[in-house]
Amino acid sequence: MRNPVMFVVGARPNFVKVAPILRALATRGTFSHYLVHTGQHYDESLSRHFFRDLTIPEPDINLGVGSADHGAQTGEIMRRLEPIIKSVRPCCTVVVGDVNSTLAAALVAAKQHVPLAHVEAGLRSFDRTMPEEVNRVVTDVLSDLLFVTEPAGVANLLGEGVARDKIHLVGDVMVDAVVQHLQQARMAAEPLLAQLDSTPFGLLTLHRPSNVDDRDKLSRIVDRIGAVCRELPMVFPVHPRTSRRLRDFGLEENVRKTPGLHLLAPLGYLEFLGLLASSRLVVTDSGGIQAEATYLRTPCLTLRDTTERPGTVCSGANRLLGNAPEAILPAVRDVLSRNEPPPEPPALMDGRAAERIMSILVEQHFGKAR
Repeated sequence: MRNPVMFVVGARPNFVKVAPILRALATRGTFSHYLVHTGQHYDESLSRHFFRDLTIPEPDINLGVGSADHGAQTGEIMRRLEPIIKSVRPCCTVVVGDVNSTLAAALVAAKQHVPLAHVEAGLRSFDRTMPEEVNRVVTDVLSDLLFVTEPAGVANLLGEGVARDKIHLVGDVMVDAVVQHLQQARMAAEPLLAQLDSTPFGLLTLHRPSNVDDRDKLSRIVDRIGAVCRELPMVFPVHPRTSRRLRDFGLEENVRKTPGLHLLAPLGYLEFLGLLASSRLVVTDSGGIQAEATYLRTPCLTLRDTTERPGTVCSGANRLLGNAPEAILPAVRDVLSRNEPPPEPPALMDGRAAERIMSILVEQHFGKAR
């Protein structure tokens, strides 16, 4: 068997995206893999929960990089990953998403002349103030295989001068994970749903610096969510970054006392997915949740000016609220007033993206050698 395909992951969204691909790989049994966890997501207990929930095999190595500023973290991942790539000599390195681990692995693979495949290529928010946008653009420039989730991504890459034969429209592996785990997720969320006593509820997630690192902005969001809770109870799994900011800004007590706002510690993948599937709507600043909500037909209200997933907006499943917290309550009221069913998800949200990726990997890097 040829040298393995190396998969590099580092944060929770990476784990969700790589799980269906590893499952497809195991089903085919065509080639071996080597899994690197950079340790960018440094909460080991949460990492273990995600690996368990998603049935991801234990990583072959954990680089243990931990938290740091963007430049320091990216550089440290590169420093620790380079000798691993030299030793393992993978026939291909696969990176997913847009976190610092993605960029670092892409740079090391390119410098070591190892073919690079990028899953979720071509996504663009066109907002270079977002670190993820920079990571996406640079990774795509370096990639030999670009696996794209939606037609807009193909157009973006062609517009940037990427050769057409490198681009493959395969669909969204995050939806594959939802399809594969939805039944388990509904069961995992049952204890949380029981606490809500079958009451309709909304879901809230916040973590982006643009929303939580400014006291005035975060205070206004908290105030508007309090107004929403008078009409629809909200469940709020609090991201560690957001929790720190609420505490630092003296807003924590106010949030805890908000009637109708149910605060939770960060959830595992299955529990959160089960809540998302059962919620009346979701208010979020996440990228991945926009795709998951679209497939689940849960109305999504996104607290951002831009999205790298325009297909979710075009389908009618997702609405951009901009950076104005004042838009939250009117948007929630609009969703609650609608009688028509949520739109069907786009065609490529069919749970088969990982199969398409695996077929292309085999054809491109393995078929001729076997």
